[in-house]
Amino acid sequence: MDTGLGKARLGNTGLEVTRLGYGAMEVRAGDRGRPIEDEEAGRILNAVLDAGINFIDTSIDYGRSEEFIGRHISHRRGEFFLASKCGCPVGQQGPGEHVFTKDNIVAGVNQSLQRMRTDYLDAVQFHSSPAQEALKREDAIQTLLDLKADGKIRLLGSSSTLPNLADHIAMGVFDVFQIPYSGLNREHESWITRAAGAGAGTIIRGGVAKGEPGRSGVSRPDSWAKFGEARLNDLLDEGESRTAFMLRFTISHPDLHTTIVGTKNRDHLAENVAAARKGPLPHDTYAEARRRLDAVGVRA
Repeated sequence: MDTGLGKARLGNTGLEVTRLGYGAMEVRAGDRGRPIEDEEAGRILNAVLDAGINFIDTSIDYGRSEEFIGRHISHRRGEFFLASKCGCPVGQQGPGEHVFTKDNIVAGVNQSLQRMRTDYLDAVQFHSSPAQEALKREDAIQTLLDLKADGKIRLLGSSSTLPNLADHIAMGVFDVFQIPYSGLNREHESWITRAAGAGAGTIIRGGVAKGEPGRSGVSRPDSWAKFGEARLNDLLDEGESRTAFMLRFTISHPDLHTTIVGTKNRDHLAENVAAARKGPLPHDTYAEARRRLDAVGVRA
């Protein structure tokens, strides 16, 4: 079924993913997440699949996220690709020190499988961009390869940022990379291209710059000031929100395969889906937006 979201091949993996994915951190609940009831989590997760989104990203340390996925959409497992993380603390709901030992990685993957009521994970990503030396010291790559041989995971990935992203790409062992990027955070713009050029799938997080101030309900520094400074409001289609424009800017990157956008609000989900269906920005609009961002210091 063509949902109009557009799809891309995830690097050399052969998987066809929707350019709009879903980041399930927003259904983490718990002490560090905004309150969300069980039924509310079920409604938003099913709405994601009903919209045609086929890529969901989560993590061991996203509170109750994995639990909710297992409870509410495991019966629809054939409709979506599922990615999680490893190296996270096991046996607790919330962030802590990441450890890339064999025991912790294996325990984490097994916990994720149990929580999400699935036999396999499409991708497991090292969380928090560990240094290459730490991965080699713990023989962490081999641990994931063993889990792949056991059929528990399909793809090796890393949630990476500079400076370690450069080493991770050069290692030549990763099938996918999760990389932060938006029009207001362009530090990794050229590195998305380098990752894709190496044959890896690119999963972009932060593609709507964490949402406009006041929309997410979470206090954070206002990176959106640069949106106004760059006069990007002049480039909006009639009735288009700044968040929708930002999402379309992100999916305009020629080497983006999917961008995971999280929300627990079904109206915001519908807006994201509508923006993704409009597709990338027109070429001249995209070029002008980049020029204006360059001019105010938001450069690749």
